[in-house]
Amino acid sequence: MFEKSQVNRRRVLQGMGMTLGLVSLRGFEVAAAANAYFTHGIASGDPLSDRVILWTRVLPGDGALKSLTGTWQVAEDLQFKQIVARGEATTGPGRDYTVKVDAAGLKPGTRYWFRFIFNGETSPVGRTRTLPVGALEAFSLAVCSCSNYPQGYFNAYRDIAQADVDVVMHLGDYIYEYAQGIYANPYVVDSLGRAVVPEHEILALEDYRQRYGLYRTDSDLQAAHAAHPWICVWDDHELANNTWQNGAQNHNDGEGDFATRIQMARKAYHEWMPIRTPAQTDQGPIYRSFPVGDLADIIMLDTRLVGRDEQLDYRRDLIDAKRSPQNFKETLLRNPNRTLLGEDQLAWFANQLAASKDRGAPWQFVGQQVLMGKLNIPQMTPEQLAMLELPEEIRSYVLGTLQLGAFNLPMNLDAWDGYPADRERVYQLLLNLANNPVIVAGDTHNGWAFNLETEAGLSVGVEIGCPGITSPGLESYFPLPPKQLAKLLQDSSPELLALDTYRRGWSKVTMTPDATVSQWRFVSSILNRDYTIEETPALIARVGDRQFSG
Repeated sequence: MFEKSQVNRRRVLQGMGMTLGLVSLRGFEVAAAANAYFTHGIASGDPLSDRVILWTRVLPGDGALKSLTGTWQVAEDLQFKQIVARGEATTGPGRDYTVKVDAAGLKPGTRYWFRFIFNGETSPVGRTRTLPVGALEAFSLAVCSCSNYPQGYFNAYRDIAQADVDVVMHLGDYIYEYAQGIYANPYVVDSLGRAVVPEHEILALEDYRQRYGLYRTDSDLQAAHAAHPWICVWDDHELANNTWQNGAQNHNDGEGDFATRIQMARKAYHEWMPIRTPAQTDQGPIYRSFPVGDLADIIMLDTRLVGRDEQLDYRRDLIDAKRSPQNFKETLLRNPNRTLLGEDQLAWFANQLAASKDRGAPWQFVGQQVLMGKLNIPQMTPEQLAMLELPEEIRSYVLGTLQLGAFNLPMNLDAWDGYPADRERVYQLLLNLANNPVIVAGDTHNGWAFNLETEAGLSVGVEIGCPGITSPGLESYFPLPPKQLAKLLQDSSPELLALDTYRRGWSKVTMTPDATVSQWRFVSSILNRDYTIEETPALIARVGDRQFSG
C-alpha cells in the first residue's frame, strides 16, 4: 500500500496539524484528506478452529490525539454480503493506534475475508482462515524468518502472498534493531532507498514502534499479511542481538536498563503483530500451541528469552580464558545446569507433546528460533583458509573459529549446539512423548535439513531450517563456492542431510497423514523487483521413520 523508507517530517506535521506528532511518524507520509487513515494495511494471526486475531492501524482524520472507535467485519465472501461476525474496536495513542481483536464464532477450516471501518473509512480487505477439525488430507505452511529492510527487497514475502498455503509461520527477526548503516547493504540504502527509521539503534518504545512501522510500509510484507493468517514468535532482533534472559550482546550499560528495554520491545511487538496477547498485556509467555485437526499439533517455543542462560563465547570463554578445547567442552559447554528453555517451558513442552501423542496426532510440528541439529565447525586446510576473502572486521574472529574445527566443536554457540545438555533433555521428551516430531528453525538465513540424533545415536526426528527473507547468510562469512562449502559442512556434521548456503527465500512444508514434505523456494534476486523462483526437490519424512527418506 505504502512503500517509502524516508519520512517527510514537515508534510506529516502539517497534515496532522502538529497534534499527533511522532505518533504518526511510522515510515509513511500523511495527507489530511480523510476521516481516518489506515496506515499499514491489515493482518490476521493465531488462528484457532473458531476464531482468529485481526489487526490494523488507523489514525484519526482530524489529527487530534484521541481515541477512535470503529467496527470490524468477517464475511464468507469478498463482497461482504454474507457477514458472519462483527464487533466494535477501540484504539488510541496508548497502543500506537493499532487495532487487534479476537474474532470468535467462526466455523472451522473455513476461509474468510475481513475489514475494519472507522469514521466511515474502510480498510483494505484481508483474507484469513480458521484451523480445521477432524480428518485432514493435508495442511501446508510457509515458514520464514530474518527480513532485514536495508538488505534488499522482500520478494520472498511477495511469493508467500501468492502461494497456496494454510498459514504463515514466522520464526523471528521480523525487524532488526541496528542503527543506520549497521548490518546494511549500502547499495540498498543509497540506490533502493531502504534506509531505516529511526536512524539510531532502537532502544525506547517509540523507537521500536517506528521500526515496525517502517517495515510494515513494505508492500510485499503487507501483501503476505493480507493473504494468510500468521503464527509468529520473536527471535533476538525484535529485542537486541543475541538476547538471553538477563542481557544481550547488543546491549550495554550506556543504553539504559535492559529489563526496561525488553519490556518496551515486547510491548511494541504485541501492538504490531497479529498475535493473541494474554490478558491484553505484553508480558505473558509467548510459547503456545495450535491443534490442526487430527493431523498435527503446532507447538511454538521461545528459545530466545524466557529461560535462556547467557551464550558461551569462544574468544571470551576459551581463547582469552586460556582453556584447552577439551576443558571448554567438559566444564562449560556440557554443563548440565545450562538451559535454553528453562524449567517452566520444558515442563509445558512435555505436557503439550504428551497431549498430542495421546490424542493420536501423527505430527508434532515444533516452531522455534535456532538450529537444533549438530553443526560442527568445518575442518579446512591452510590453502582453503587462505582462499577466504573476509572483511577485515571479522577476519581474525572467523579464522580463529575455523582453527577450532579440528577439536569437533560446534559452529554456533547461540544455537542449541551451545546448550547440549538441554537439547538432550528435549530429545528424550521427543523420543518418549512424540509420535513424529518435525522441528523448524530460523535465525541462520540459510536452508538446512537435519536428521536429528541423540548423543547415543538414536533417531529423534527431522529439522528444517528456513532461509532468510533478505538477511545475508554463510556466503558473507565463508565466500567459498557453495558446493565446496556444503561439502565441508556435511563432512564435519553427520546429521546434516542437505543445505543451501547462499540464497534467500522460504520453506514450504506440507503435512499429510503419511508424510511431511519440505521444499525451499528461493528468489533469484533481492536487489531487483524482477525475480524468478526456484523450488528445490522435496525432502520427505514418512510417518514412523523419524528421519528424511534417502
